[in-house]
Amino acid sequence: MKSCLRTLLGLAFAGLALGAAAQSPAPAAPASAPAAQGGAAPVVSASARRLYERSKGQLLQIRTLLKTQDSQASVGSGFLVSDDGHVVTNYHVISQFALEPDSYRLRYATTDGQGGALELLDFDARRDLALLRAVDDGKGGGLKGRGALAFRPQTQPLAKGERIYSMGNPHDVAFAVVEGNYNGLVERSFDPLIYYAGGINPGMSGGPVLDEDGFVVGVNVSTMLFAQQVSFLVPGEFAAALVQRSLAAKPIRTAAWSRLRDQLTKYQDELVTRFVAQPWESANHARYRLPVPKQDFMRCWGRSTSADTKGLDFERSQCRMDHAIFVGGNLQTGWLDMSHEAYDGEKLGALRFARQYSGSFRNERLGSSDKSRTAPHCKEQFVDRAGLPLRAVVCLRAYRKLEGLHDVSILVTTVDAATQGALGRFDARGVSFDNALKLAAHYLEGFAWTSTKAK
Repeated sequence: MKSCLRTLLGLAFAGLALGAAAQSPAPAAPASAPAAQGGAAPVVSASARRLYERSKGQLLQIRTLLKTQDSQASVGSGFLVSDDGHVVTNYHVISQFALEPDSYRLRYATTDGQGGALELLDFDARRDLALLRAVDDGKGGGLKGRGALAFRPQTQPLAKGERIYSMGNPHDVAFAVVEGNYNGLVERSFDPLIYYAGGINPGMSGGPVLDEDGFVVGVNVSTMLFAQQVSFLVPGEFAAALVQRSLAAKPIRTAAWSRLRDQLTKYQDELVTRFVAQPWESANHARYRLPVPKQDFMRCWGRSTSADTKGLDFERSQCRMDHAIFVGGNLQTGWLDMSHEAYDGEKLGALRFARQYSGSFRNERLGSSDKSRTAPHCKEQFVDRAGLPLRAVVCLRAYRKLEGLHDVSILVTTVDAATQGALGRFDARGVSFDNALKLAAHYLEGFAWTSTKAK
């Protein structure tokens, strides 16, 4: 069984690092996307111009700089939410500072070329949000008195197709406004995400998305790779909640690993509880009952075809969450992924089938020691599931700086027939030891004979 790529499942954060050294951006006219045909200048609607002019005073670029020099490590966007200089952005925009405050610092730049330092008050890693505040330099600087953007009331939900406007500083080029459409919430997402039909580019993460009246309806967060005009927003209600509970919070001065761990621990408890409460669906295999999850917050794909090796037929299913939680750097966590392959090697004969079947099991990659996690610790055992013999391997990798959290991988293969078999794999990222055991038990319970088991 081919190992799956462990990515964000087609999503790319819109505020990851840009390489060049940072300069405070000069005032710029709003840009819109996509570009007009034939190389002509893009057309910006009257609504976009009006909203940009109204809100540009509250629009910011957020930069993470090295502690001792002005070289930027990453750039994103943000917006003012109070007249005292409070700023909302994405957690992933400021994660380097949050986790390594001795190595990085935060700066803002306004649309009129002003700049200054920022401090971190709080963050919500699950929703990918952070609350900052401009540092008052005592000389009349800072962001006080520039006004604030207000959030759209939850009692006034948007209708699908309504025009909304994303703002930020894409690719550290210039401040921009991008017109798009609200298309409701993403289906089968564990946490609510707004599907935005508009272009969000790197550097726009954390920027506001406004309705026609200038109220914030969402926060730029990610876009789908290899797709056009498919982007995602954090609903404004979560940013408003973060502001309400943390407006008076004291600045975070030390590395925030323990705060991040507490948030992830609470999240994984909810995820595991909801997942194990769901009954398994049927894979409709003639011999084996194989675990397939309900698609409440996972998406499944399947295919049935001949394998590359002549004579070996298989059916494959893969299910995974679209949602993942950004930790820092290339590390993401908080998601589930599972797959199975059912083989029929009657045309090969028992010896050739056994060789290929065993090879598929050995080819599974379980990771290795790295700077974020330990090497996997595995235990193998033969399990009887109501007469169906299984070979099971459970592996755990511990997070080095998120104490108590692990990645768990579970490999299962049937060992009941000479020329037939099924392989299954289940992966969970960032779960407690107890929840890893619950998931392993739940997964193994999904294997059994069908009621029409072949003799």
